Amino acid sequence: MKTSLKQRLPALVMVGPIVIWLALFIVIPLIYVFAISFMNRGLYSGVVMEFTLDNYIQLLDLEYLNIFWKSILLAVETSVICLLLGYPFAMIMARADKRMKPAMMLLIMLPFWTNSLIRTYGWNTLLRSEGIINNLLLRLGLIQKPLELLYTDGAVLLGMVYTLFPFMVLPLYSSIEKLDPSLMEAAGDLGARRVRSFLRVMLPLTAPGIFAGTIQVFIPTLGYFFISDMMGGGKTMYIGNLIKNQFLSARNWPLGAALSILLILLTLLLMKLYSRVGKMEDMV
Repeated sequence: MKTSLKQRLPALVMVGPIVIWLALFIVIPLIYVFAISFMNRGLYSGVVMEFTLDNYIQLLDLEYLNIFWKSILLAVETSVICLLLGYPFAMIMARADKRMKPAMMLLIMLPFWTNSLIRTYGWNTLLRSEGIINNLLLRLGLIQKPLELLYTDGAVLLGMVYTLFPFMVLPLYSSIEKLDPSLMEAAGDLGARRVRSFLRVMLPLTAPGIFAGTIQVFIPTLGYFFISDMMGGGKTMYIGNLIKNQFLSARNWPLGAALSILLILLTLLLMKLYSRVGKMEDMV
């Protein structure tokens, strides 16, 4: 029996605005970016409506490949450090007393109450040559001249870890909290030591949370250009900065669009892997 228009009208009224919003601000802009990635750049910027594959061929240049590799390496390093720091914190949080959990959750959520740009600028103030850290080390006599802490790859890595750490902890906490503590007790009763119980029982069962946290850290790391701009000071170039520069500085929109499409494809691939891991978790 076919559903009448009158019966479907409430659903259309609720879903219609969302569909229009997605079409206007997501679908159409993506189609536009995809289209201009196959166009030529004008003589003085702008886009010339001539089909070409030069923008994608240009991405195979050694200079761009080095930037891609450096960006992926930064994302991997950020994910690994966040995982190593976040897993113990999430474990303590999941096993903490019920009265302590809200306070610990507040510590994780508190950074979201302040704009990440402002928080990153705070690190910029701390790490500069005349900043608090260098002044403290000079007064203690530990160094003879200010250290170059800012505008380095290490500073960019620190900024990424600081900004994205909560995105790792929350999925890990959710996964560890669901774990039945009796499984670890059973492993101990069967003679397994704590390290072996962790590696053979706890770690595999919390693998979906590890993967989810890694994806939520890895993907934003590739696009957070403002952190590398502020902490790297223009001395470091990653794919996010490269895309921003092509659109705003070089005014090469077709090349910037091609870079954006490449980043989108990488994101979609990672999200596909994430969905598969989610299905595996449901099967388990």
